[in-house]
Amino acid sequence: MWGVAGLVHAIGDALAARFGACTVRGELSGYTRASSGHCYFSLKDANGDSASIRCAMFKRSASLLQFQPADGQQVQLRGRVAVYEPRGELQFIVEAMQRSGEGSLYEQFLRIKQKLETEGLFDAARKRPIATHPRRVGIVTSLDAAALHDVASALARRSPHVELIVYPSLVQGSEAPAALVAAIEVAGRRREVDTLLVCRGGGSMEDLWSFNDERVVRAIVVSPIPVISGVGHETDTTLADFAADLRAPTPTAAAELCAPSSADNLTWLAAAALAMRRRVHRVLETEAQRVDGLAMRSLRPAEAVRRQLQTLELWSHRLASATRRATVAGRRDLQVAAERFQRASAAPTQRAAQALDRLEARLRGLDPAGVLRRGYAWLSDDSGRALVSTAQLSVGQSVQAVLADGVAVAQVTSVSPTSG
Repeated sequence: MWGVAGLVHAIGDALAARFGACTVRGELSGYTRASSGHCYFSLKDANGDSASIRCAMFKRSASLLQFQPADGQQVQLRGRVAVYEPRGELQFIVEAMQRSGEGSLYEQFLRIKQKLETEGLFDAARKRPIATHPRRVGIVTSLDAAALHDVASALARRSPHVELIVYPSLVQGSEAPAALVAAIEVAGRRREVDTLLVCRGGGSMEDLWSFNDERVVRAIVVSPIPVISGVGHETDTTLADFAADLRAPTPTAAAELCAPSSADNLTWLAAAALAMRRRVHRVLETEAQRVDGLAMRSLRPAEAVRRQLQTLELWSHRLASATRRATVAGRRDLQVAAERFQRASAAPTQRAAQALDRLEARLRGLDPAGVLRRGYAWLSDDSGRALVSTAQLSVGQSVQAVLADGVAVAQVTSVSPTSG
């Protein structure tokens, strides 16, 4: 009778003897590289059959690779068949790997990507900004998925005030694309969240294929709510990542990108509050100094009055000095004007005096008293009419002769007219 270990050893020896060195062709699936440098993956049948075999490629062989393996690639492996004794599993120990073409899933992935990219569904210009401080966040994923736990834990730790609303959906299998589309549409109709996360954990290309479905991509594009895609691990890429408004490498990263950390917000608010307090303190200190200055001035009114009196006295001195200067200047101007007036009026006065003397001399020459003093007499009849002709006289007529020193009455005794 066989023991378990003995049976496993026997099977391993039989396989080593029968398949000690062989080459196999297939499609890579679930490729991972451990921190030790060893690589683990499955090799699927290249013809699309459901058969697969677990493979291990140790660090020494992996270091000789000439390309970067990825899910969906068609490869040729050279190695040996063995049994992984701790679990009694069949595995293929890979000693060399070379690329032999792309796998059917990967080719389909590229065809769909090219089509949707041509339609502009992946254009950066149509990407929408993600809400910086959401009140509610929605997540489209399976209720049993580890992604839900990762997102919930991250939000509870970083942003406990953000409410998480789950829109359940299948995330793997043939029915998953329709379920994902329905969940995204439900979230869009309800419009109860600010950001929508489409998430699931890592897996092989087949496991993540629902997120490469054209229907899911189009649902993400037309969603009225900005979408963050967090599908698989950092090395996994799906068409949903290209269509989403923001791509996160993991579900946890999606939770971190959708809402800021409360601690970071509190730190920023504390810094802003400190800056505001400092600013207010500076303003208060400045105003306090101004008030102190006003108070000191109000407590010494005599000083203010003294300064005002000094100012008034100064202005009084300035006014008196200005008045004296103006008076002196006025007197000087009046004296100059008087001198100018005297000089200007002296010549006309002298000319007038000379003319007056001439007139006086002429007047004296025409004065009858002067004529009388020269020996002439003025005759008039009794009525005082002047007698200037012998025709006015008659013998015996009384006449008056006005002399220089008196009047004489005479009688005409004869009249003798002058001949010729």
